[in-house]
Amino acid sequence: MTTRRRSVLLGAAGVLLLAACTSTAATPSAATPEPPRAEGVPEPVKITYGADPSQLGELHLPAGTGPVPVVVVVHGGYWRAAYGYDLGTPLAADLANRGVAAWNIEYRRVGDGGGWPATFLDVAAAVDALAGAVQDAAGGRLDLNDVRAVGHSAGGHLAVWAAGRPSLPAGAPGAGPAVRLTRVVSQAGVLDLVGASELGLGGGASDELLGGPSAAQPERYALASPLARLPIGRPVTCVHGDADVTVPISQSETYVAAATATGDPAVLVTLPGVDHFALIDVSTTAWAACRDALLG
Repeated sequence: MTTRRRSVLLGAAGVLLLAACTSTAATPSAATPEPPRAEGVPEPVKITYGADPSQLGELHLPAGTGPVPVVVVVHGGYWRAAYGYDLGTPLAADLANRGVAAWNIEYRRVGDGGGWPATFLDVAAAVDALAGAVQDAAGGRLDLNDVRAVGHSAGGHLAVWAAGRPSLPAGAPGAGPAVRLTRVVSQAGVLDLVGASELGLGGGASDELLGGPSAAQPERYALASPLARLPIGRPVTCVHGDADVTVPISQSETYVAAATATGDPAVLVTLPGVDHFALIDVSTTAWAACRDALLG
């Protein structure tokens, strides 16, 4: 089946804007500036979902008192402890300004107690916390029938993996979700872990995450790689810049082609001339494309 692809054509002014934003885009070690809170938007609330210092998140609520959809924000950084959920804070703040709740999560990462299965257990627990402590903190405002996710790079991997939790076999890390995701936007996600391992992406980051290459850990790769978990029965939009040298666009192309072949609703949005980090800079047209796919 032909890959569903949608290119965002920016025009001369848009290309110049993106080029300028790309040149000053976030690096993995520093978040882009948080946008000012819109009128009536409260301060975010920090909530723990476990005893480990990394088992926490921040809930960003929009203005008002009525029920709202909620977006789980999952940061990237090749699953390593050097990078944290501050990378997702500007995205969560922008979403709250636009009328949806955002649950920006942290999780144990490689080098700080993470890896297999801890990282996966944490992401699952953070999503499921929406039905407990997070909903309580929100005063019952979260519409748990409309839970979306957005993740960048390794966070894109974790977000799409979380969407596929209902099909995990009993006993697997993350199986039996209490909260199910309804749609996902993957921002330059690492969606084929076998391919990532073979290419040595991130200096062997997938091998660090899963304790070795796919030949040594085939069962872990089969449970952890979104490509291997198809079909998941959830809409996934893969937004990827064709100038990305950190995670090649082939990761998204391969996933979308395989997903559509299984009947899953998957779309590839290609951003011409855009690099890896413009996607998490809320001042860019690249982030706007991600946001539109998430909220549209």
